Amino acid sequence: MTRYAVGIDYGTQSGRAVLVSLENGNEIADHVVEYPHGVMDQTLPNKNIKLGHEWALQHPADYVDVIRQAVPAVLKTSGINPEDVAGLGIDFTASTMLPIDAEGVPLCWKDEYKNNPHSWVKLWKHHAAQPYANEINELAEKRNERFLQRYGGKLSSEWMLAKIYETLAEAPDIYENADLFAEAADWVILQLTGSFLRNSCTAGYKACWHKQDGYPSQNFFKDIDPRLEDIIETKLRGEVVPLGTKAGGLTEEMAAITGLPEGLAVAVGNVDAHASVPALGVVEEGKMVMTMGTSICHMVLGKKEEEMEVEGMCGVVEDGIIPGYYGYEAGQSAAGDIFGWYVDHAAPQYVFQEAQERGTNVHALLEERAAKLAPGESGLLALDWWNGNRSVLVDTELSGMMLGFTLSTKPEEVYRALLEGAAFGTRMIIDAFDHNGVPVNELYACGGLPQKNPLLMQIYADVTNRVIKIADSVQTPALGAAMFGAVAAGAEAGGYNSIYEAAEKMGKIKKEYYTPVPENVKMYEKIYQEYSRLYNYFGRGENDVMRRLKQWR
Repeated sequence: MTRYAVGIDYGTQSGRAVLVSLENGNEIADHVVEYPHGVMDQTLPNKNIKLGHEWALQHPADYVDVIRQAVPAVLKTSGINPEDVAGLGIDFTASTMLPIDAEGVPLCWKDEYKNNPHSWVKLWKHHAAQPYANEINELAEKRNERFLQRYGGKLSSEWMLAKIYETLAEAPDIYENADLFAEAADWVILQLTGSFLRNSCTAGYKACWHKQDGYPSQNFFKDIDPRLEDIIETKLRGEVVPLGTKAGGLTEEMAAITGLPEGLAVAVGNVDAHASVPALGVVEEGKMVMTMGTSICHMVLGKKEEEMEVEGMCGVVEDGIIPGYYGYEAGQSAAGDIFGWYVDHAAPQYVFQEAQERGTNVHALLEERAAKLAPGESGLLALDWWNGNRSVLVDTELSGMMLGFTLSTKPEEVYRALLEGAAFGTRMIIDAFDHNGVPVNELYACGGLPQKNPLLMQIYADVTNRVIKIADSVQTPALGAAMFGAVAAGAEAGGYNSIYEAAEKMGKIKKEYYTPVPENVKMYEKIYQEYSRLYNYFGRGENDVMRRLKQWR
């Protein structure tokens, strides 16, 4: 009898459920649900409360809608017996944080708080907390806090501590009335099981929790603000448990909503990018997994014996991705978002007209034209900071730049330069790991971009001078989430006893892969040296024009 697992992947604009076979990882059915409220970056749902620059909020009801709509849909489409489902797992963008009361109710659902933006879910790309991240970083550096080096020397506004401090400083009533600040991943698991646990992945990478040391010290939080002194025992309390842990069984209410059996094993939450690693069959060191979509996350496993320090990494967490290894993360704050920006806001009208006449989309047309160009032929060079820099500079105040425009510059040349800029940003991250004792020998890619943009992947192979293997799944994070759901169920219930066993049976990559072209590698090495000069000039303080422009804006 074939057994199955359900994986639910919560992205930036939508959520999706995938039903997978535990025998081979095949995806039997999937269903995508667009968030009705999307990303709220202009106003709150009532449209009367305007948001400031760099805000990015979400509505927690949208997450429940995904469960309510997507899970029954995959069961109906597949026609399987729900009793044959062994487990369920989820993954989430992170840090995506919300304040909740003692019953787990989001404060934004309460009439007295719903008009305060700080009561809502702060999405991962909420960057309005950057001043508070800067203050935390300055204090941690001054105190020589050990935890800071585990995050490349800087914490980000995208992570939990900066968002909590922002809430305290700007909305103390929200802070005081929040029983907990929860990762959305953990809150959704609370809805499914009635049990609140903090998963070690989001706690480790996004809230500075450490397997041996715990959170930063009470004295450190007190020095930030005396009101934060007891935050570990109050707003951050909750048991931190490893990935694959069974959070509990599906509640009677959720069983009725989903059509799955009551008591079904549900795994603790995970981060979307991190769940992708075992879904590609990667459970050993030296292989970097790139989850490539609107932004890019880079994950690589390191030896268990030693925790290495790498400039600008988003974190190193013991057992944070795969048990038995230190899991290292870095990332780029924008990739697909940059390409989308160009098409939506800067590509000329005649490109749209030609695409329409040819029955294709603008991205495909620009890629076709850009593929005819040789490396360096455009004469353009881009810094990929349209949404700031996540690694290795960890600076959301940086902005994008392109050098080399002339009156003869064509749209496809700009498009290719943007693709190349993203690849150079990844090369910078790889070099940082390599130079600090965390080898990167092979690249694995998943997400929307590798499935749709072969030119981008070839450029990545040429710029990094590494073979790139592609996931044989269009829903890789959801597949990984389902695998952890199978681990939570265990072998006796038809699942697996470890993520290693699940990865061996269910992890999938395509037979075709991208190999560097030697002549392209040579040319891109020259261009990369110029990229590096610009990177350091604008990113390391020699010319702070980007920060000044942002202040004037």
